[in-house]
Amino acid sequence: MSGDNFVIYALSANRELAQKVATKLGTTLGKVSLSHFPSGEVLACPQETVRGRQVFIIQSTCPPVNEHLMETLIFIDSLRRSSAREINVICPYFGYARQDRKSKPREPISSKLVADLFATAGANRVLTFDLHAAQIQGFFSCIEDDISAIPYLGHVILTDESVNKSNLVTVSPDHGGVNRVRRIAEILNTPIAIIDKRRNAAYQPEVMNIIGDVKNKDCLIVDDMVDTAGSVLAAKQALITAGAKNIMLVCTHPVLSDPAYERLAANPFTKIYTTDSIPLKEKFINNKDMNIKVCSLSTMIANAISAIAQDRSVSLACSLFD
Repeated sequence: MSGDNFVIYALSANRELAQKVATKLGTTLGKVSLSHFPSGEVLACPQETVRGRQVFIIQSTCPPVNEHLMETLIFIDSLRRSSAREINVICPYFGYARQDRKSKPREPISSKLVADLFATAGANRVLTFDLHAAQIQGFFSCIEDDISAIPYLGHVILTDESVNKSNLVTVSPDHGGVNRVRRIAEILNTPIAIIDKRRNAAYQPEVMNIIGDVKNKDCLIVDDMVDTAGSVLAAKQALITAGAKNIMLVCTHPVLSDPAYERLAANPFTKIYTTDSIPLKEKFINNKDMNIKVCSLSTMIANAISAIAQDRSVSLACSLFD
């Protein structure tokens, strides 16, 4: 499918992913003028006419979150003021998603604020992958599609001959991730286990109990994102203490903020499966002991763009992957 009826733009967060998407769709990326004033203010605009065209922006609001967020908002505004017919934002990783409720008095609900900013800037549709909480979809006043990459990652593991599926247990690191784990367990035909996790006064994760049998089993911890890796490593240690053997990890979003590298290098998983929703830092790529397999979202995104451009089902299109 060519891009005669639409144009795809990449800002600074996901250029390599966007190029893969454009290649799969048989088109080229639109040209963007992206610069900064000496004060640090962002200037972002298309270098070609978009009048009457359907536009797709591929940009995660990953670290540096505020920089990437402002790039996106300013570029959306420039497209709206350039008379684009429809503005679609493909945001593989949606920053501020963890601030989805007031957990303490006087706290903001920042994910709602960011959703409002997308719509106010002029976005007609936002497509995300594995929002931290599914109800964030309701924060958007424009169309919002939240696609799960978990079935895709499950398919990758299913076809990985190095994984002994007959001895595998899929594990949720907390109660909130059970539905996510169940989806991948159905693909792999495995039992599930749940880690009963609490946070102490210092907001550090503490494992209280494991629900399910993991003794002498290979375990696959499933999470939507890994940030500093504290939670998943606490889960890993609890599984080892309970008698588990090989511990693997699958997550959609490799945020991997400091000190994640030092923690994972010192206590590596047997294998880590993740996506390119956030570009992996070079030090993680170069450390072969971490055994990280990056599964590209490019096919799912290309299918989504094709479906939107042709008024077809986005969820059905994204259920097809390599």
